[in-house]
Amino acid sequence: MSTTASPSTATAAATSTTLNTNWLTRYQAVREQSVALCRPLLAEDTVVQPTLDVSPPKWHLAHMSWFFETFLLREYLPGYTVFHPGYAYLFNSYYNSLGSRVNRADRGTISRPPLADVYAYRAHVDAHMAQLLALADTLPATFAELFELGLQHEQQHQELLATDIKYILSTSPLAPAYLPAPDAQPAPTQAPAATWLPVTGGVHRVGYEGTDFCFDNELPVHSTYVADFELQNRLVTNAEYLEFIQAGGYNDFRYWLGEGWELVQREGWQAPLYWVEKDGQWLRFTHHGLQPLNMAAPVTQISFYEADAYAQWSGHRLPTEQEWEIAARQFQPTTAAGTFLESGLFDPQPLPTDADPSQCHQLLGDAWEWTYSPYHPYPGYQRAAGALGEYNGKFMVNQLVLRGGSCATPESHIRPTYRNFFHADKRWQFTGIRLAR
Repeated sequence: MSTTASPSTATAAATSTTLNTNWLTRYQAVREQSVALCRPLLAEDTVVQPTLDVSPPKWHLAHMSWFFETFLLREYLPGYTVFHPGYAYLFNSYYNSLGSRVNRADRGTISRPPLADVYAYRAHVDAHMAQLLALADTLPATFAELFELGLQHEQQHQELLATDIKYILSTSPLAPAYLPAPDAQPAPTQAPAATWLPVTGGVHRVGYEGTDFCFDNELPVHSTYVADFELQNRLVTNAEYLEFIQAGGYNDFRYWLGEGWELVQREGWQAPLYWVEKDGQWLRFTHHGLQPLNMAAPVTQISFYEADAYAQWSGHRLPTEQEWEIAARQFQPTTAAGTFLESGLFDPQPLPTDADPSQCHQLLGDAWEWTYSPYHPYPGYQRAAGALGEYNGKFMVNQLVLRGGSCATPESHIRPTYRNFFHADKRWQFTGIRLAR
């Protein structure tokens, strides 16, 4: 979530989490969601790693259990014995403090343990977590923080599972569907006309100010100055992005940053990831296989370079992350919901043609929104001590911030202050565009 395999999170930010009897129920629900995401897969699907950014689903399933085993069971459950002494080397992601590990690019070489053993590992961890949670009243406050982080970490990997599974299946010449296509429902063929949301400039507060969990990169709360600006009230659609393609946008250097132009030329990009033109029709690979492009839906699976080029072509720009958060505080209705992982749709959805422009802004869910802000620490940020200090802070260079969550983000995982981050060339996540001016 980057969210994701270079995750956007840490531990010092878990604030005022209290011990309660609902922990086991919540833990089981979160863990079951991960398993449910993998049920449609064949065992062979779970080992594949077609590119560096994508991890095999089997590795995700094991790594999430390794996290609970390493940071909670080994620390807090008396007499706990690890499931397998070799799993720390196989399923540690990037924690240098915890020893050596399989290189990220080699996760697809882990044919053993078999998938059945990984599920047995999860069952072992789950059974012992139930024992540990039964001791909740005796555990220190530090446990509450780490437990919440473990759940949030698993939800990040659920989003990665959804996007990695899509990429893995897309590389097969058979273009297999992850799930059968749902029964066709009447859908808007055209998005509502875009309008602009005005925001008055001045000094604004940025950062998480609540009392529930947040990641440490959302802190400290601080003041920032912005000039007057406007944010478009919805995401850029496939139809609008297609106009950029048809206008020759991928072949005109004037719209591109230098690195982006070199990348487009080198890779031969002419459309977003998963777009295919066949017999004069644009199709898109989805979790349901190749499907006709939904012109009214938000465009996704684009890099920062593509998002910025489109903005330049349109005569506008991308917002900064500060502008995005300030606008979200002002315009995100508490009752308006976007499309999230729980919907099972695995695709951003078009706004209804009669959507209330004062309520439906697609600020949360549907697509992560590229901002023109580098992923840097907030003023006064300090890394946590120990291994969990590696969770977030060491990634704060050479990446861009994204905001808002996507159709693969669990709904309980996202909030307006959440800072996701990726390198500018990445486009296998559900990343999209919102314009500013």
